[in-house]
Amino acid sequence: MSKLKIIFGFVILSLFQQCYSFTGGSSLTDEKTIQINEFPNNASLVNPTLSQQFSTDIQNRFLQRTTLKGTKSNPDILVEGEISDYGFSPTTISSNTQQNPSGGIVQQAQSKLTITVKVHYENKLHSELSFDRAYTDEAVFNSNLSQSEIEASQVKVVTDRIINKIFNDIVANW
Repeated sequence: MSKLKIIFGFVILSLFQQCYSFTGGSSLTDEKTIQINEFPNNASLVNPTLSQQFSTDIQNRFLQRTTLKGTKSNPDILVEGEISDYGFSPTTISSNTQQNPSGGIVQQAQSKLTITVKVHYENKLHSELSFDRAYTDEAVFNSNLSQSEIEASQVKVVTDRIINKIFNDIVANW
């Protein structure tokens, strides 16, 4: 009886695969090489390590998760851009409360980190896929974090999400 269930499962699975095809596969078909230039930080507020870290992280993403090879001359794909905005702003008072030494209750304030990256993507083999876009993401955190704590944790969270968006728009074709 269990062999019959396994065979029936395979039949159902093969019918499902014939009736439904997953879209969102790689839009990269003929492309073999990629050049990713450094993303300079042209924001009014400059994080001194952001440009180098973002550039390295986006290069690693493409080189590790695709079959593309990095090159500095005549690439099939060119990715370049700039960090155009990097800033902090107060957002809300959170629902988290703390009791201060005098017995009063203090609500914790929250701040928001926002980063915007402008991207120029040029596909030399399929020019219809090329684009210029701005990607923005943010992270909300307690205002009591120090600048170094923010740059060690929150910046990485935001840049990883931006890199995911860029990668998906170029590779995943969703």
